[in-house]
Amino acid sequence: MRIRERRRFRRDPLEYLGDLRGRSAAEVVRLPWGGWCVSDADLAQALLRSPEFNAGRSGFFADLLPTRAAQVDVGHAVRNFLRKRLPQYRAELAAAVAELPVATRWPAAGTGLVYRCLANLLLHPDAPAAARRWMTQAVHGGVVFRAPHAWQRARAELLRARLVAAVTEQVRQRRQHGVGEARDVLDAVLGACPDEVTDRTVAEVHLMMFRSIVAPVGATLAWSVLLACLHHVDDSPWPWPADQIVREALRHRPMVWMLGRTLSRSAELGGTAFDDGDVLSVSPYLLHHDKHHWTDPAVFRPGRWAEPGERGPYVPFGAGPFACPGASVAQTLIAEALIALADHARLTVTGGDTRAIRIEGNVPRPFTLHRATWQQATTTSEGGEQP
Repeated sequence: MRIRERRRFRRDPLEYLGDLRGRSAAEVVRLPWGGWCVSDADLAQALLRSPEFNAGRSGFFADLLPTRAAQVDVGHAVRNFLRKRLPQYRAELAAAVAELPVATRWPAAGTGLVYRCLANLLLHPDAPAAARRWMTQAVHGGVVFRAPHAWQRARAELLRARLVAAVTEQVRQRRQHGVGEARDVLDAVLGACPDEVTDRTVAEVHLMMFRSIVAPVGATLAWSVLLACLHHVDDSPWPWPADQIVREALRHRPMVWMLGRTLSRSAELGGTAFDDGDVLSVSPYLLHHDKHHWTDPAVFRPGRWAEPGERGPYVPFGAGPFACPGASVAQTLIAEALIALADHARLTVTGGDTRAIRIEGNVPRPFTLHRATWQQATTTSEGGEQP
């Protein structure tokens, strides 16, 4: 990628991707950084469900688990555990939101809020203090989201190693004593992993699940708050249900950048020939903004989810055999956090910018969220002082 293109990409990666598709009439577009992107919506949806495209194991787990069946078992075990513990998460949200200051810096504050309410589910309170301490530091230490600077990434690697070492020891102890009903995500992972998987590998899988829960939930919560505040500035509660806001945020600014697979054999698609080893991708953002399937795709409009005939291709968590098994739970986690934030409160933002930053996905640029109860907001609007 040339220097000029890199600058354009950094300035607005989503706009850059849209322009890239617009400049080409082909159904499959060559990406400047390598690989290919299927830009035709119908062809992309067919590809996501193609047996050939979805052969083998999921690249999400890399080589940590020996079989596709083991990958599926782990994903389902974590999803089922979190679904069962949603009431606990909801209770933690009420307490955490009540303690938020009037002004918070996002998206970091959103990620911290989500983590705080999930911490006891990720690692049980009875887990060693060191493991929980390293996990907490990982949230904002460049482990959950890739740090921008080399020295920060080096520190993040050290933090990551300490966290994995602490959790590995916890896995060893839990295996010695046996695992009954899952008390946290680590138990769920350990119970689903085959016996031959090493203690360290179980810890690595737990870290992967930890990151894949906190990062997308935290980032999408930030997008939901930002976009809803920017598109409703009246002194009244939001006119849309939280679920519609979350769905529209996932459509308008999906965190997942690309859904890619490395081809295991040569193939032809959209009139283009591909070799074994080529990377072929589908972009949720492009599918969600396809003008042939969505009405006014560039407009953030949560109400579209209550209107018939407004459903275009929607793949914020993938589609087909490799779709995220926890998609529905993730949407619930985000919606519950949004409900807690907006409960009896007026939310406004300053410094809001809808251009994304690509850090392990599409993340909002920093902005400040101001949260005031309706009584406080009314007093301020009338010229009085906040209590």
